[in-house]
Amino acid sequence: MGKIFYLMGKSASGKDTIYKRLLEECPKLCPLITYTTRPIRDGETQGIEYHFVSQEELKRFQEEGKIIELRVYETVAGPWSYATVDDGMLEDNSKDYLAIGTLESYEKMKNYFGDDIVIPIYIAIEDGIRLERALMREKQQREPNYTEMCRRFLADEEDFSLEKLGHCGIKKVYLNEDLEDCIAEIREIL
Repeated sequence: MGKIFYLMGKSASGKDTIYKRLLEECPKLCPLITYTTRPIRDGETQGIEYHFVSQEELKRFQEEGKIIELRVYETVAGPWSYATVDDGMLEDNSKDYLAIGTLESYEKMKNYFGDDIVIPIYIAIEDGIRLERALMREKQQREPNYTEMCRRFLADEEDFSLEKLGHCGIKKVYLNEDLEDCIAEIREIL
């Protein structure tokens, strides 16, 4: 099987921007698009950022044994599920894939596919810049949800603790202080 390069980092660290740029600049990479039950945000497109599905659709995938990894987060708007589904997307073993997710999903993918297949790319940025970005993004939403934004920001501190990063074997950090430098550094491992 080809490699799965797995982008992860705290919210508003620049993962989405880096993901899109890498897909544009590295045509050999195929996007690995995951599934979610959360509502679609302004500017997102079905099948591009995520496959937006209902809880019932996700349950059907579970019953069919197609779930590779699944996470459920208790948000201020209720539970939101995120999952990687065996939907046939990974059938071409000659291709390399680019995925985006959390440390928890990375660990589950690594356990499912193996260390030699799933390659971590951990993006980090200074918390003040991250908070500014998150606030700017939320302000652009039709119905901003600042409570959820704050919950995610604080939850990321626990979810990406040094202890958890170490437990998952994350040794390399790609600092997103300068976007072009960060992307260039990541491209070296692709």
